[in-house]
Amino acid sequence: MNSFNVIAIGNLAKNPELESKGSTSYARFCLIGNDYAGKDEGGSAREAITSLWFVAFGALGEAIAKSARKGDQLMVQAKIRANNWTDKQGEKQYDYSFVVEGFRFGAPGKAKREEFDERREDVTLRGAA
Repeated sequence: MNSFNVIAIGNLAKNPELESKGSTSYARFCLIGNDYAGKDEGGSAREAITSLWFVAFGALGEAIAKSARKGDQLMVQAKIRANNWTDKQGEKQYDYSFVVEGFRFGAPGKAKREEFDERREDVTLRGAA
């Protein structure tokens, strides 16, 4: 049983990184969320930026790495996995991993919109020839 599951909606901070360890492939990516954080002394709105790193294994990770680009919005369902280890100094360390179980694409980012525009131009130019 997974004690904690999260749903996160954010924009990719950079292109996902596809890696492999042995026969297991995985994609690591960072989602960024902006939240309203009140007003500053001048009355302008302030934002609080939160970033979380996720990992997606196997075909799920490969699909994200192949199709997602910096700035794209992703809606991710993930489980939280606790990690602990002993570092080189003998100190116990604790951390958490957000392991993706499912995702959906949201709004495309600037890079994806530019890719769409280039394809649209190519189709238009081929149609005019």
